[in-house]
Amino acid sequence: MSIVQEAALIAGKDLKIETRARVISQQILPFGLIVLLLFAFALDPDRGVLRRVAPGLFWVTVLLAALLAISRAFSIEAEHGARDGLRLSGLDGSSIFLGKAAALALELLIFEALLTVGVVVLFDVRLGSLVPLVLASLAATVGLAAAGTLYGVLAAGIRARETLVPVLLLPVVAPVLLGATRAWEASIDGVTSDAWPWVALLGIFAVLFVGIGMLAFGPLLEES
Repeated sequence: MSIVQEAALIAGKDLKIETRARVISQQILPFGLIVLLLFAFALDPDRGVLRRVAPGLFWVTVLLAALLAISRAFSIEAEHGARDGLRLSGLDGSSIFLGKAAALALELLIFEALLTVGVVVLFDVRLGSLVPLVLASLAATVGLAAAGTLYGVLAAGIRARETLVPVLLLPVVAPVLLGATRAWEASIDGVTSDAWPWVALLGIFAVLFVGIGMLAFGPLLEES
């Protein structure tokens, strides 16, 4: 099989597990909506505070959801011995990485789409320029998924992986949170010229971590 076929096989496996468990729809999505509701009640919408903090709050919520999804994905494989099956499958490490990152990215994109509706409705946000906003979201999601998959397997063999993954991942994805927030702010305000440099930064981060993940995931999987 080609690397694309192998990656599609792994992605299909992860997505099928998620479809059956419904963790995104029954746990992570309600968590995100609760966060939005809490801030909608806590802040004063009459002063425009909600609209100003909406981009940062959106991406912090996405990051927390990504941490939950990463921890769940690797804990399932640890509990049921699936990691040993991946090692013995004969699949290339880069294919496994791409498949797992693609599945995580798709889950996050669905979560982000639904969360965007919540932000527009609850925070009265009007999306000014959609093209840079969508491109920034795609690049940021790919970067988060690639970095999360890489650090997820790095901490997979450690007992305290649930707490270690956030400690390892948060400093690394800080540029993603910054770039995505700034790109969203510029897109909401309709100032596309300010959004494109942040979109470029997010694209560089995504390409960088996809490349690193393809090279490092296989050896890390063997050692985990």
